[in-house]
Amino acid sequence: MSKTGQARVLTPDQFAHLLNVIQEHRYPEKNTALVQISFKLGLRVQEIALLQIKDVAELGPESSGQRPFKLKEILALPAAYTKGADALKRSKSTYQRRRISFSVHDFHQLVQRIETMAKAGAEIKPEDFYPEVKKHRGKSRDLPMNDVALRTAMENHLAIRLAAQPSVKKTDPLFLTQKGGPYSPNTLQEHLALMQRHWAGIERASSHSRRRTLMTNIIHEQKKSVKVAQKIAGHVSPSTTLIYEEPPEESLKDALRQAGFHYLST
Repeated sequence: MSKTGQARVLTPDQFAHLLNVIQEHRYPEKNTALVQISFKLGLRVQEIALLQIKDVAELGPESSGQRPFKLKEILALPAAYTKGADALKRSKSTYQRRRISFSVHDFHQLVQRIETMAKAGAEIKPEDFYPEVKKHRGKSRDLPMNDVALRTAMENHLAIRLAAQPSVKKTDPLFLTQKGGPYSPNTLQEHLALMQRHWAGIERASSHSRRRTLMTNIIHEQKKSVKVAQKIAGHVSPSTTLIYEEPPEESLKDALRQAGFHYLST
């Protein structure tokens, strides 16, 4: 069930409108590729920011200022890119503890340990008794890049990128900011929200609309199992995937419209 205030799930018409308005702004090839890979593969912003050219394409040798490439069929997303992972040191977050929990057995052992230390006159620091923080290792996944519009957008973006920088390395970022550097997750999140809300005028749309739109389409429209959506999203638990699922807005309008006709006729 969706939560109040969650990012909007885009309709097909809204998605088409978004792609159209992107053509009216700078860097349409890059932005189209960003939107396509976001909505068609459901990648997290951190994952997109960390994508390297080698993740999506094989580069040929540079010749006469030109660099050929071949788009891959499968995007093999490394575990290091995923949520909670160190992410190649480019998206490391700090963790501050706000809550600590113990099992009854562990709590009893902790009390006994503190009593022993207190009797011995040892210095007692609360942080020395905190339980170990569970580390999120991230989860790798293979995502087929067989959507025609997605492949066309990626090819157009790479063609322009390699024409401008034929000596580019395969480990270079797939997407660059206007200043020529790699995106940070926060910057990319703001950019995706900007395109949807301000360029396309879609209310309540955010960078999270991409994953919610895809998960909703897979579960609600295609009637696929939650396991399929879970695998694509890279979630550890299927309950997390279900948070993203929401009936399309048109379905809600139809339901309310039919309910209104029903009451008017009685």
